[in-house]
Amino acid sequence: MTSKLFTTLLFLACTFSLIAQSNLLTAKEVLTKSIEYHDPKGKWENGKFDLKLKESRPNGAFRETELLINNKQQIFELSQKRDNRLISRHVKGEQCENRLDGSSTFSKEEGEKFRLDCAYSTRMKDYYVYLYGLPMKLKDPGTILKEEVALKDFQGTKLLEIKVTYDPEVGADTWYFYFDPSTYALSGYRFYHDESKNDGEYILLTGEEPIGPLRLPKTRAWYTHKEDKLLGTDELVKK
Repeated sequence: MTSKLFTTLLFLACTFSLIAQSNLLTAKEVLTKSIEYHDPKGKWENGKFDLKLKESRPNGAFRETELLINNKQQIFELSQKRDNRLISRHVKGEQCENRLDGSSTFSKEEGEKFRLDCAYSTRMKDYYVYLYGLPMKLKDPGTILKEEVALKDFQGTKLLEIKVTYDPEVGADTWYFYFDPSTYALSGYRFYHDESKNDGEYILLTGEEPIGPLRLPKTRAWYTHKEDKLLGTDELVKK
């Protein structure tokens, strides 16, 4: 048997194995295995986590963001430097406090410029807790998993795909999540506001950073679907 033929047969065998795997597993089973990989001790739901991010954009903009996520006490804190000013957001349940350079007193113009209002701070909490709580957040109430698992090419790699939608009161977007078929690590995802228009974005995940007992993706790179345009890169770093 020639080396080329052997390589071809091995590739086909691996492909057929992955197809069989995707046909045998349900979305719930894939999600369970992925959560076991990223949160092997089951600490996310009641855990407290400190994260530091380096967020860069194609235009050269750069910022560092520090997060505290305390799921047991439902506390979220964000600290971020923008235009040489320190923005702090604290959200606990329905309560919220925003500070600028350590003070809760700031002008109306400053509040508007840095969006120092509780509605925006709550959106920031939902955004960061959702993204950095994946895949565990896919067990939240209102999440609808399509039962079938597909084997799809996601940016050049064969991965297991599950489709996620939400109850109307939770969200209207359609999401697709991609998992490594050998480890079930979350490898990327995409979302659409209206899939028929090919809007929304896709996100590539690379590397891994341990945050306490969690294994979280180290780098997220965001791209548009339509233009395939890089929107930004967020890197999780040690504090």
